[in-house]
Amino acid sequence: MPDTSPPDAREVITRESLRDGTLLARARALMPPDVRVLSDAEIEADLDASLADHPAGEDVWLFGYGSLMWNPAIEFAESQAGIVHGWHRRFCLWLHGGRGTPDKPGLMLALEPGGRCAGMLFRIPAAQARDELLLAWRRELFSGAYRSRWVTAVNASGPVRAATFVVNRAHSRYAGRLEEALVATYLATATGTLGSCLTYLSETLGALRALGLRDRSLERLHRLVSEEGAT
Repeated sequence: MPDTSPPDAREVITRESLRDGTLLARARALMPPDVRVLSDAEIEADLDASLADHPAGEDVWLFGYGSLMWNPAIEFAESQAGIVHGWHRRFCLWLHGGRGTPDKPGLMLALEPGGRCAGMLFRIPAAQARDELLLAWRRELFSGAYRSRWVTAVNASGPVRAATFVVNRAHSRYAGRLEEALVATYLATATGTLGSCLTYLSETLGALRALGLRDRSLERLHRLVSEEGAT
């Protein structure tokens, strides 16, 4: 699989670093001592509970709506566009690392209830499902800011059941609903070891365009961020 990491990244989320645990080890080492993160055992227990609710022997669909679309770091049989109803994408999680710092925090996308969200569906063969999903679970769940969930997505063939990650509104990183202009200001100025929030936004829009999809809210934010950079 080609390297699709953002051009400004100093650290990259890779399949290898997720498999051998080095990515989580580095992330955990940077966490403040008063911030609780999930253990490897807790992450695996959450995955196993999710898979216990999935028919044995069936392939698994995974729905990505942010960086999973342009840097999935997993192996899959196919990918295609999909729409999830009942959830919408929003910059609602604070970032003090990765694509932000404590002094200049960034914001990350998560799914919130209501509306619809266009994104990418990955079909993972049943025989490889647990191993591949574990990489996604490690990536998204370790901080506790996301929760795993089954949703109904619609692709070209009809509805499919897919796993995804939604916001944990009880988490300290939850930013709630911020004014659009304020979101743009944070996205325009935040950067960290994984690159900038602007790149995160641009790559997400690029992935949607490649699928023939649009997100007018993100497009509007991108225009505002560009204006911030021009002033």
